[in-house]
Amino acid sequence: MSSHHFVKDQQEPAVFILNTENIGFEQVSPLLEWVPTILVTQECMDRVLSWGIKIDVILASEEYQKRNQHLLQEQNPVKFVTSTSDNHLENGIRYLLSASHFAAHLVGFPHIKALELNAQLELINLTILDGNWKYYPVKSGKLKKWFVESSIHIHGKEGMPIIVKNENGELIVPITYATMVEVPEGMSEIEAVEAFWIGEQIFNFSLKLIDS
Repeated sequence: MSSHHFVKDQQEPAVFILNTENIGFEQVSPLLEWVPTILVTQECMDRVLSWGIKIDVILASEEYQKRNQHLLQEQNPVKFVTSTSDNHLENGIRYLLSASHFAAHLVGFPHIKALELNAQLELINLTILDGNWKYYPVKSGKLKKWFVESSIHIHGKEGMPIIVKNENGELIVPITYATMVEVPEGMSEIEAVEAFWIGEQIFNFSLKLIDS
């Protein structure tokens, strides 16, 4: 099992694992390159432990903590944060903010709930890993980014018009559930009157964007 040999400085986004359904180690691995702080819910512990990675924080019920005191030694140093499945997200974000973490990858968070995170974005930068898709917010409502030729998912307020400009011209589409847009290889500009989320099917996490 890998272990940490230095004090973390909270510069790297934390990795908060909420659900491992449809998530494998190969999808999470790129997020671990710079040894970020890792939070795991009790429901995911067995799967994450099988990956052999070092865990920093376990969100768990008091009963789970009593039954699994051995983890304090096996994962030392590690902290328990008392939580239940109903409030893991809230308690995890509260912990991150209290520890001066202002960015996190939410692993296994359902993208259809992305808009519920908008209020949190003023306090912490969040991205979502949901299956083979990564979602990131465009808080300003304007994005200029280089894409590979692909289909992207634009997630925002129902009915809100989105303007997409690239070498194919200008496209205006109203947001509906699972709004998919084809983009050519090259620079695209995407704009809306409110914040929205972009989803990309990913095989690595080297995403370079300009959020202006």
